[in-house]
Amino acid sequence: MFTDYVKIYVSAGKGGNGAISFRHEKYVAAGGPDGGDGGKGGDVYFKVDKDANTLIEFRYKKKFKAQNGENGQGARKYGKSGEDLIIKVPIGTVIKDASTNEILADLSKNDEEALILKGGRGGLGNSHFATATRQAPRFAQDGEPGEEKELILELKLLADVGLVGFPNVGKSTFLSVVTSASPKIANYHFTTINPNLGVVKSKYGDSFVIADIPGIIEGASEGAGLGLQFLRHIERTRLLLHFIDVSGSEGRNPVDDYNKINEELKKYSEKLAKRKQIIVASKSDLVQENDENFINLKKIADKNNQPIFKISSITGEGIEELMNFVSKTLKTLPKENLVDITNEHEKVYKLEEKDEGYTITKQNKIFVVEGEEVNRILRKVNITDNESLYYLHKKLDEIGLNQELKKRGIKDGDTVKIGSYEMVWED
Repeated sequence: MFTDYVKIYVSAGKGGNGAISFRHEKYVAAGGPDGGDGGKGGDVYFKVDKDANTLIEFRYKKKFKAQNGENGQGARKYGKSGEDLIIKVPIGTVIKDASTNEILADLSKNDEEALILKGGRGGLGNSHFATATRQAPRFAQDGEPGEEKELILELKLLADVGLVGFPNVGKSTFLSVVTSASPKIANYHFTTINPNLGVVKSKYGDSFVIADIPGIIEGASEGAGLGLQFLRHIERTRLLLHFIDVSGSEGRNPVDDYNKINEELKKYSEKLAKRKQIIVASKSDLVQENDENFINLKKIADKNNQPIFKISSITGEGIEELMNFVSKTLKTLPKENLVDITNEHEKVYKLEEKDEGYTITKQNKIFVVEGEEVNRILRKVNITDNESLYYLHKKLDEIGLNQELKKRGIKDGDTVKIGSYEMVWED
């Protein structure tokens, strides 16, 4: 089974907690704090596997988690960092954040690797919190949680040439003739359900990859049929061979077919609509020399300054001429990143972009404080220890939270909720 779209849930490892410990060696009076730091949680990487060609494995395993960091210990012993998780995917895999549709990585090169989720930092042991006035801190820092996301994996085939057109216009037959590929061929609609790849070796000694994209139908760009799944595979190609049944054997008009397919390409992607295109008038063995369908199709090709070739995969007419022209054309087209990752719907997500601030909302008479910055401070304290509470208030004052609460009109006796803790405000 060919699988080119899956959703999975991935989480990086949690950082280990810092230790609360004090020296107890013999002959050492009033030993100070010696709690070690927790280990860092494992990161999550995605890496290209050259032997994989489908996302089928992800249909059966949907959840992935990197290893947590170990907790710190006494005698300033650091916890061991969690092992990184490396998830292998086929070349051509695009990784997106399922909640925002932002592209996190586009793995289109052999052995390419991308860091997608960062593991949580390990918590500091109590040895870090000793001061001249607080010589025996009875609190340490909890490890931070690792990043976690629901991800979309999309496989977009890497090919030099894409065959496009309505179903049953001769693409699969053509691919079987010019390559060693063996696609399923029959005389009915949607014969090709999965994309097929084939390698062509030209008479000039070079070679290139052709992708037979399943037949596109009207409305494909809006999700009709399997249109969106099919269209994504065309994005990677440098050159399009637009197959049109010039015989009109399905009762369709070749010029109408040309216009409808190009309209679907344009609706899906402006960049894709501007891709270099060669018109292939297929099934020429079924038409006369001066056939009106071909004449009209050639007029529109000339109008749009597009090459047109009349071929028959049954008799071999025009096949060699077309392949030679394709080979020469590819040499003029640069290999580039053909996936637009900066359009208005899909933008690059940087792991460093992280809101470290906090928000304050008032719910009834309770001031609710949320945000990673205050959560990080809260993880450092033992809420039942007076010294630890003093440390908490000091840090909240340093980040300007107390001043901001006063601006919001907090009064004596009001409740402040931070995380799962509620505290009474005293000015």
